[in-house]
Amino acid sequence: MIVRQWMTKDIVTISRDASIQDALARMRQHSIRHLPVVDRSNQLVGWISDADLRGALIASMLEELTVQDIMIHHPHTAPPDLPLEDAARLILEKRIRGLPVVENKKLLGIITVVDILSAFITMMGMLTSSSRIDVRSPTQSTALDEITRVIQDTQAEIISICHLPSGEVEDRVYSFRLNKCDVDAVAQALREAGFEVVSSIS
Repeated sequence: MIVRQWMTKDIVTISRDASIQDALARMRQHSIRHLPVVDRSNQLVGWISDADLRGALIASMLEELTVQDIMIHHPHTAPPDLPLEDAARLILEKRIRGLPVVENKKLLGIITVVDILSAFITMMGMLTSSSRIDVRSPTQSTALDEITRVIQDTQAEIISICHLPSGEVEDRVYSFRLNKCDVDAVAQALREAGFEVVSSIS
């Protein structure tokens, strides 16, 4: 998955000479928390958040301030072909809520925390009618293959597999998202094969 596939393309922007009040009004109108600042050629020149605007609101009442006065002039950006995992890592590391997506200096879209969350929820199959079972296994190289075989032998269909963090060095916990099925029967088959079922949801 890449940024281009999940970015928001219907972008609300603002010019650098707009007032603080205009920028705040535009954010309220569109229920958004950040605005790309662009020039007449739609080239990205800055980035501004609702927190930036609120912090400057009182000062803007005392003197004439524009978006250019408080915007981030060199914001972090993402190219459209950046892997979504890398965009998520950058957002997490920089503690930001979104990234303008830029190619050849042109603004193409925005990728936000919500967009990334939506992508991963979709990838994990969490929005479909499904079941889930979490299984603890030893770290031996064949354990995942064995668990998968047991699940498939019950005729359950695997949508996705996720490795969950475990405090035990010797063990791993895998979360299996399955098409809606009799998860109790799957759990029983796994226990009979010697695996520990940590939790399950029908």
